[in-house]
Amino acid sequence: MARKGTKKNEKVAARDDEDDDSPDLEAVASSSDDDDDDEEDEEDSVYDSEDGLHYGNANESEESDDDFEDQGSSDEDEDLLEKQKNDDDSDDEIAVAYEKAPRAWKKERTAKRTVNGGEKAAEFIHTDDLSSDEDDPDGTGNRIGRVPLHWYDEFDHIGYDAHGKKIGKSASLGESGDLIDQALAQQDNIAKGKFVVHDALNDRNVELSARQLELIRRVRAGAFAHPEHDANPDYIDYFSGVDKEVSGLNADRYKPKSHFQPNQYEKMQVDKLLEKLERGDINMDYLTGKIRDMNDANKKSDPNLPFTIWAADDEDLLNMRKGPQHIAAPKLPPPGHAESYIPPDEYLPTEKELEEWKDMEPQDRPHGLLIPKKYPNLRSVGAYEHSVREAFERCLDLYLCPRVMKRRLNIDPESLVPKLPRASDLKPFPTAKCVEYVTPFDGETAPAIRSISASPDGQYMASGASDGYLRIWEVQTGRLLRSWDLSSLVAGFEVDKAEEEEPATRPVVCVEWNPNPEHHCLLATVGLFVVVVATGTASRTNADLTQALLAAALQGGNVSNAKAGKTVQWHPVKDDATRGEQPLSAAAKKGSAGPICVLLTSRDVASVRWQAKGDYFVSISPKAGAAAVLIHQLSKGISQQPFSKAKGETQLACFHPNKPFLFVASQQHVRVYHLVKQSMIKRLMSGCRWISSLDIHPSGDHLIVGSLDRRVVWFDLDLSATPFKTLKYHERAIRSCRYHHRYPLMASASDDGTVHVFHSMVYSDLMRNPLIVPVKILRGHSVTNKLGVLANVFHPTQPWLFTGGADGKLFLWQDI
Repeated sequence: MARKGTKKNEKVAARDDEDDDSPDLEAVASSSDDDDDDEEDEEDSVYDSEDGLHYGNANESEESDDDFEDQGSSDEDEDLLEKQKNDDDSDDEIAVAYEKAPRAWKKERTAKRTVNGGEKAAEFIHTDDLSSDEDDPDGTGNRIGRVPLHWYDEFDHIGYDAHGKKIGKSASLGESGDLIDQALAQQDNIAKGKFVVHDALNDRNVELSARQLELIRRVRAGAFAHPEHDANPDYIDYFSGVDKEVSGLNADRYKPKSHFQPNQYEKMQVDKLLEKLERGDINMDYLTGKIRDMNDANKKSDPNLPFTIWAADDEDLLNMRKGPQHIAAPKLPPPGHAESYIPPDEYLPTEKELEEWKDMEPQDRPHGLLIPKKYPNLRSVGAYEHSVREAFERCLDLYLCPRVMKRRLNIDPESLVPKLPRASDLKPFPTAKCVEYVTPFDGETAPAIRSISASPDGQYMASGASDGYLRIWEVQTGRLLRSWDLSSLVAGFEVDKAEEEEPATRPVVCVEWNPNPEHHCLLATVGLFVVVVATGTASRTNADLTQALLAAALQGGNVSNAKAGKTVQWHPVKDDATRGEQPLSAAAKKGSAGPICVLLTSRDVASVRWQAKGDYFVSISPKAGAAAVLIHQLSKGISQQPFSKAKGETQLACFHPNKPFLFVASQQHVRVYHLVKQSMIKRLMSGCRWISSLDIHPSGDHLIVGSLDRRVVWFDLDLSATPFKTLKYHERAIRSCRYHHRYPLMASASDDGTVHVFHSMVYSDLMRNPLIVPVKILRGHSVTNKLGVLANVFHPTQPWLFTGGADGKLFLWQDI
């Protein structure tokens, strides 16, 4: 056998040398060669078991690369060989055409080997394996399977696609013309360097690659398709003797037939999909896309995960599973330092702590039933005495405490928060403390600033303090211009006996400057009185207009109806009742500054507000019942009581800027009245416990309400009777909240000692909501007796803010 193998090796080597020198492929078995040569070639390529030779020539087996991959033949090769077996008539033509193509290809291959300096037997076979799925990537191939193709000879189509549509026959190489036309077409392709075969199943022409031609050459030569195939591997003796060995090769290795049958759950899935296909809810593209997306997601999470073809794509299929959903039991927390057998010294209890530990309830003990102890080594640690008890309690908890799977929406919290502009883009607004107005006082602490008001031109500012003084300041310089002791002034007028017991010093609760720039006067409330004060800041022209406005007040005024006559009295200020810097009655006649008259009411006045034209003003006395709201006209010196019944305890009131509306706030509601029609228009539900501040927007369509329960409520009067937005930024009660008359600004003052400034843009477009953005927190006041900032008001022409607090400080904040 060895000699025979040696002769065969020499013969094969000699034949390969001739192949390398000649341009023809002698190894290919051709019908044009004589039968003796074919038999001799096939005999030379027979495998010899002793010498270890493969099929084919010896050079190819020796020159194979170590990196050669094990590849199989493609579907086109199998179709070609099957066609050659079935079709005897065309076998000779295909063999002749095949013989000519490899010869030209052999020349090109030999030239490449010479240039590269070495031969590679598997050069054209070393490619990626092709599967049936890659032959039809778009899913448009034939779906009839391996059925006889002559069934479709009488039809104009051949098979169906994935959507059930017919695939028409095309004029291809397999069916156009007779065999002569096919042979001529094949010769044209060979002349162009192509070798084309017809795929009858999918009705298309396939051009064979160099790798496929090499595989065909090896198969026709009687060799294995792969050059590294080992047909006779080393024998492994599985049976080693008479002793019985345990292995997987036994009768029980075969699974029962029931394991290969689909289960009930898979059958329900298929039925569900078929039902949807019949209804037209889904199609093949839908299912293919679902499976592809799911497989892509699995591959991204873990590349080693297999594809799940029957993954449920409908939530109904997931709910069909039997039994409750499995929920894992909660894990116990990991042991800490106290459970260690060598705990730190700070964990070791003292004798006193041990006695206290015994008196505690089990649930209040720091480490439960465990007492930290230190051992010299782990061997000295004994068994845990409470292990059985704790295990029983653990099992009892898991048994008695049901666990329910709750569905939670996977929503990013940041996506729910509206995107607000930056504060730097919303300038100007007050940012820094620039001017401090120093109040002169006698005593240890400065009097608290209860109210602030600015003149319409912005040059002056008035403040009322708890010491009963009314002061007028120059805004730019911070100089105290004038001051009057109104508490001493109102003490000289006759009051009821019930009011004589009040303290001598009454604070100035509210100060309101006339909003009309031609009228230089202001109102101040002290106890039961509303004092009308001429500021003395008018020019000659405005001084005459102010004198004409105050003429009726100088004469004492009158009362227009009987209801108001019982509760309101107008009293001019006399010379002997003056408590100011100069005789006020004479000063008033000259157009100078000073109190002009006082309005005496039945109860303490909490607030006053001017109407936009500067002639009417409203006063609020919360304890006066039906006479809590009084409307006064300064030019005529008359007073009116608009309501005959009290609806709750009235706290505040203000006029609409351009309509005959009056807003009256009780403790929890705000009522809107039409003064001309004498009827209530709307009632606003604030949701607050106690309203402490009220202001209306210059446009007249929006209203803000501050309350003692730390809320700032914004109302859109055209939208609803409920709050448009509720702002909760302060930590304590809110004392004052105001709008700016020119800039989109809003500020709220609180007892926590801070003032919050908001950008409040109101758009002319009714379909666009107001933009409310907090931009600045002003801190400069200290909390005194649980009171913080009591008053704030904006500068009429600049984005500045005046603030006054219980600490007696008065600041001007500017936009720096």
